[in-house]
Amino acid sequence: MNGERTRVVVTGVGLVTPIGIGREDVWAAAVAGRSGAGPITLFDTNGFDTTFACEVKEFVPTDFIEKRSARRMDRFAQLGVAAGRLALADADLAIDGIADRAGAIVGSGVGGIETFEAQTKVLLERGPDRISPLFIPMMIANMASAQVSMELGLRGPVSTPVTACASGNHAIGDAAEHIRSGRAEVMLAGGAEAAVSPMSIGAFNALKALSTRNDDPAGASRPFALGRDGFVMGEAGALLVLESMDHAMARGASIVCEFAGYGLSADAHHLTDPDPTGRAPARAMRMALDDAGLSPESVDYINAHGTSTPLGDIAEIRVLELALGEELAARTAVSSTKSMHGHCLGAAGGVEAALVAMAIKEQVIPPTINLDELDPECDVVDHVVNRAREADVRVALSNGFGFGGHNATIALTSVEDR
Repeated sequence: MNGERTRVVVTGVGLVTPIGIGREDVWAAAVAGRSGAGPITLFDTNGFDTTFACEVKEFVPTDFIEKRSARRMDRFAQLGVAAGRLALADADLAIDGIADRAGAIVGSGVGGIETFEAQTKVLLERGPDRISPLFIPMMIANMASAQVSMELGLRGPVSTPVTACASGNHAIGDAAEHIRSGRAEVMLAGGAEAAVSPMSIGAFNALKALSTRNDDPAGASRPFALGRDGFVMGEAGALLVLESMDHAMARGASIVCEFAGYGLSADAHHLTDPDPTGRAPARAMRMALDDAGLSPESVDYINAHGTSTPLGDIAEIRVLELALGEELAARTAVSSTKSMHGHCLGAAGGVEAALVAMAIKEQVIPPTINLDELDPECDVVDHVVNRAREADVRVALSNGFGFGGHNATIALTSVEDR
């Protein structure tokens, strides 16, 4: 690691999630181990194998966006803009005067699927001449980052990684690189997703990827537990404010934690299944540590990708053992917060990075809930089971692994340990 390169810190957290809206509410829910799952209200689930999800509750777009503008955004972009406003407020940061040096990278897995479904129905029922002229600029996946840029006045680097469930981590890592390279002083980074929709739920049911525990939504997301039967769909907008250390210090910002490292790799293996060897994601984890100038021995906590799928959880345990070594893995604290907020696809990395940042700030590790009986094949690491744990968290990793074999790990640390 080049000791002279620009240091990057997290100064704000913006969260619109199934377990709360705003940093304080979300953190309180995560520490309390509250599930955000419940019956789907966004559409009629009659005939669907899965009838529940982790929806964002009580979200009113016009609390964050002018009414006319909100009507020109798909729900995923609305969630992203709301998260952006909350992040800037949390950072106590005004963009005036730094707009050319401030940007946004907002990942998304599927983009405006709600708009896509609605306008497909228009095409089939009313004909091509009735398709909305706003269809494309509401549907395409880059529109969360574009709308964050337009609504907040960001004229620096703006882009959108679309790497399935690794999108949020790629967004944060790429944004930090823009600051390190000198292209920007401030970046908003994370993800936005609103895929609780008929096509999305139906399609993931077709893949046999979703839990069908319809009689127990709150207990359905159960990473690493024996008897898990799939993930629970979530939706969210989740953005971090990243700043150069110099910029943050000059304005007297309150620093949450430091962004320290980024690693990425590809399985080159299968459309949906993880490579059972675990070599590529383990390499991403080690790359993040190398980028941070840290050793595996320094890791205090890992927020696992941990989706609650039978294959994925076992594969990730192998990854952790490869990345850390058997002895270290056995004493490294691990949890999957997806057990509470569900799998938010392209926004997952943003939500989880925010919770890792807060774990470092508050010295508390949020738990994996619903872990009532551990799968023996996952009994390799120190699982934080069902209750939050007070701990000395100085170095933490957050994993994101996506369909197609995309792997991305970010390393966050306390500022005092850099």
